[in-house]
Amino acid sequence: MTTQADLIGQPVEELDTPALLVDLDVMEGNIRRMAAYFAEHGVSWRPHTKGVKVPEFAQQELAAGAIGVTCAKLGDAEAMAAGGVDNILIANQIVGQRKLERLVALVHGGTTVIVAIDSADHALALDAAAQAAGVQLNVVVELNVGMDRSGVLPREPAVALARQVHELPGLTLRGLMGWEGHAADILDPAAKRQAIEAAIGTLVATAERCRAAGLPCEIVSCGGTHTYQITATLPGITEVQAGGGIFCDMEYSRWVDHPIGLSLLASVVSRPDPQRIIVDSGFKALGRPMTDPCPRDLDGVTSIGLSAEHGTIGLDAPNDAVRIGDKIEIYAGYGDMTVFLHDELYGVRNGQVEAIWPVFPRRSFR
Repeated sequence: MTTQADLIGQPVEELDTPALLVDLDVMEGNIRRMAAYFAEHGVSWRPHTKGVKVPEFAQQELAAGAIGVTCAKLGDAEAMAAGGVDNILIANQIVGQRKLERLVALVHGGTTVIVAIDSADHALALDAAAQAAGVQLNVVVELNVGMDRSGVLPREPAVALARQVHELPGLTLRGLMGWEGHAADILDPAAKRQAIEAAIGTLVATAERCRAAGLPCEIVSCGGTHTYQITATLPGITEVQAGGGIFCDMEYSRWVDHPIGLSLLASVVSRPDPQRIIVDSGFKALGRPMTDPCPRDLDGVTSIGLSAEHGTIGLDAPNDAVRIGDKIEIYAGYGDMTVFLHDELYGVRNGQVEAIWPVFPRRSFR
């Protein structure tokens, strides 16, 4: 029986399917591209890992100049810390006694952790947990800058919450964060820039009010791959959280000039007619992305439909060259909806398998 170790050095076509792939040359180039952009604009890089989920890739980002990482969930932060990443922003609210105990354990283990809050309830619960455990917990106040998801209202409500955090003995106020995600998919470039500038302007203005009130505000954190090429140029921010762009996918390629590095290897299992190809990879392997996946190096594709275990590729003309058993590489529609479905990620270079990494377990969403 072929083992995972036996696959190292083998042609990618030898992989059983579905198999999640990352082109290492592309990913490494995207890391360099993003790191250079942030350095050019004088802001720090704290890449988000919610769609990457491999600590070794975070280590490459740190080696390229990132100051730490961003995680969406405590479970992701625990997995990153176990992989040697020691500076983590959890861009989410931690609620519940079990999670607070895990958070404290993470800090006791030597990891620098910063947690987002948006209410006094969060602050009081974190403070109680910190004092009971004899630790200090770092906090950023999350603002609603237009996304209308989590986040306290900007300006005075945010300043009032920041003041409360600063006065609690178990907490250390580090600054503010926000996410201008409502501007991510605006098609008109001028309108998109205007929306991002308004959102970040609100965040920065609130940071200035905090400082004027004598409150520490060293961190002003924001941004994602959809927006970073504008956000990083704006005055007053200190760090950007864009992370998915190191892989890039069909969704991100609409907004940034990165080559796509994340794909799925699929096998052709049926050719019911010359203009239809059926592969063994449906939404259980590719997710339900907001942007369609796209077969690579296959001409005349008109559509790709996903059911649970099948992908149906429509063609604009008959194609008898693709046969049952052939392998087709499919660019991921959106990595955040794809990577977490898999147990391993195959690193590929020059058509050969160079490395295999485990993906965070699915339970890391807790």
